[in-house]
Amino acid sequence: MKILVVGSGGREHAIVWAVSRYGHRVYCAPGNAGIARLAECVDIEPLNIPALVNFARRQKIDLTIVGPEAPLVAGLADELEKQGLKVFGPKSAAAQLEGDKSFAKRLMLRYRIPTAQFEVFDDYERAIRFLTGRRLPVVIKASGLAGGKGVEIARSFEQAQQVLSGYMREDRLGAAGRTVVIEEYLTGEEVSIIGLCDGKRVRFMIPSQDHKRLLDNDEGPNTGGMGAYAPVPVVTEEVFRQIVERVFEPLLKCFAQEGIDYRGAIYAGLMLTDDGPKVLEFNCRLGDPEAQAILPLFEGDFAEVCRQCAEGGLSGQDADIPPADRWALCVVLASKGYPGSYEKGLPISGEVEDGENLLVFHAGTRMENGRLVTSGGRVLAVTGLGRSLPEARQRAYYGVGRIHFPGMQYRHDIGFRGLRHISEG
Repeated sequence: MKILVVGSGGREHAIVWAVSRYGHRVYCAPGNAGIARLAECVDIEPLNIPALVNFARRQKIDLTIVGPEAPLVAGLADELEKQGLKVFGPKSAAAQLEGDKSFAKRLMLRYRIPTAQFEVFDDYERAIRFLTGRRLPVVIKASGLAGGKGVEIARSFEQAQQVLSGYMREDRLGAAGRTVVIEEYLTGEEVSIIGLCDGKRVRFMIPSQDHKRLLDNDEGPNTGGMGAYAPVPVVTEEVFRQIVERVFEPLLKCFAQEGIDYRGAIYAGLMLTDDGPKVLEFNCRLGDPEAQAILPLFEGDFAEVCRQCAEGGLSGQDADIPPADRWALCVVLASKGYPGSYEKGLPISGEVEDGENLLVFHAGTRMENGRLVTSGGRVLAVTGLGRSLPEARQRAYYGVGRIHFPGMQYRHDIGFRGLRHISEG
């Protein structure tokens, strides 16, 4: 097949890597320096929908795989389908599951999908009155797309005031933050369950666990993700059965009854609480950096499964936890200053190459005057593979140690919860 992958990050590099292994001809728009080694990069931005559609039509692309959420919310899948082109990624109405958190929360309430208690506000004064005297902490979320920056845990009333003012009065997130969701703070262990959906059925990928905080011991600000590993020991067969029955089965019922034609990746970010799994968020695409951990463990031709989803013909729902005889652990290397402002164009040196049981996925990189330089907040993602979690972790951090760029920062404790469960088990 001729495949077009849309996006430029580590997730898209992992998708291109997975697809190119099976001999497909791959284009990527716009891609990055690492993707360029595997695919033909096309200088079209993900939100330039007319140019992407024209390119796909002109090149007779057999399947477009959309990496990031923004073009899906903006209607890229809709426009591709209007031209009779196959696309893996939901249309805009379905992508609102991620693009509008208030919409998603109300659907969960309607279909009894377990989630945190919540209220939705588009008026600052009403939100403040709601919080007055309320038990803290609470979680405040921008309802719209905010690039991973729209979630704050408010541990004091003053902090909640500051967050709400920034979102709703000062427009720090633009339109994304003008409506907010305030929800109860859940405790437990967080996991990511990602399925490939054809609208009626789901093929599940191996459970993974993201590390969202910038610093070791889950300290520092929230980020887009500083690392991930898979599988997750805490997701036992019984826990996975609960997730399927309580989350995904009612979600598919929701799609059917609401007339939502959902064809693409469906990501459930879950908190495993004492009362069972509860949904923190739904996303309409593969996670990043989860993709860099789960795609190397994926069995079979990923593009072929995506094609089946796009055509609405996935062969049966796999309600069992996917088997895994290997482990993967991914460590993100980020620029100094991330997730705030950071410098670009810094030289990257060392062994930025795949090795035995070692994969280096590019996220924010470009070639400049013949040398590899940084071009984003998250720069590289180093994935180690092994027959055990300690082995995968050792290989990932070995790979990290071979790479350098000025101000490089990363977490040293990716996989710590998994290691703890293994030692306790």
